[in-house]
Amino acid sequence: MTDFLLSSLLIAVGLAMDSFSVSLAGGASLRENIGKTAVTAGIFFGFFQFAMPLLGWAVGIPVTGMIDPFGYWIVVSLFFFIGGKMIKDALSGKEDGVSLIGWKVLLLLAVATSIDALAVGISFALIGETILLPAVIIGVVAFLFSFFGVLAGHKLSSILGNKMQIFGGIILVLIGIKFLIEYCL
Repeated sequence: MTDFLLSSLLIAVGLAMDSFSVSLAGGASLRENIGKTAVTAGIFFGFFQFAMPLLGWAVGIPVTGMIDPFGYWIVVSLFFFIGGKMIKDALSGKEDGVSLIGWKVLLLLAVATSIDALAVGISFALIGETILLPAVIIGVVAFLFSFFGVLAGHKLSSILGNKMQIFGGIILVLIGIKFLIEYCL
């Protein structure tokens, strides 16, 4: 159980890096309503980071029987792909200025940054793990990272934004390596 909680926490931190990066960059451009925006961003990002693994798990359960022999390889590939994509996006400078003003913008950003969490839910279904506790952990961590990301971005600017996304990608790749060692070799 301790390994499961630790893995869930590490996955949550890895997934929250996108939300943190967006919040950090968005916070850097804020001039007013910093506290309110930090709470709102936390709620949006936290909710979608919580909901997407549940959705992914629900979608993943029906397909597990068809691809069970390959499930662990798919999980490893997903973590490598998602982590590698996060690192590649950060290094290619895809992050532009981000505005966190307005619920429509926050909704789009929250959905966009939680797509990776959908894949994590599918991955958990493929290996037969439960998802509710990890989803709660992922949502809470995303809320906290987003909340503090807005505040830190306002104070420090968005200089660290892409470095945090690189760190998040590295964490996901390391989780993939952990799965590779534990289940595939």
